[in-house]
Amino acid sequence: MHELKLAKLPDRKPVKLTIMLPPDTNTALQAYAAAYRETYGETEEVAELVPYIIDSFLAGDRGFAKARKNGEAPARRPRKQPREQQQ
Repeated sequence: MHELKLAKLPDRKPVKLTIMLPPDTNTALQAYAAAYRETYGETEEVAELVPYIIDSFLAGDRGFAKARKNGEAPARRPRKQPREQQQ
C-alpha cells in the first residue's frame, strides 16, 4: 500500500436532526434569514442557515473549545462551506 499525503476522508454523510423550538426562537431565526437576505441579496431557508449558525456558535464558545482541547469533548470536524463561499 502506498503512503499518501492526503489522509482518509472522514464520514461526510449528513445527520438529520428533528428538534422542537420555542416560538420566540423560530421568530428570531426567521428574522435572521431576513437579515441575511438584506445583507447578501440571496434568500436562504432557515433550515439551510441553522447548521452554519450552530457551527459559528460552537466555534466562538471559548469554554467549549477549552474542554475539547483538554479532551473533555470530541474534536470538531470543520464544516464544508457552501459553494458560493468556496474559492
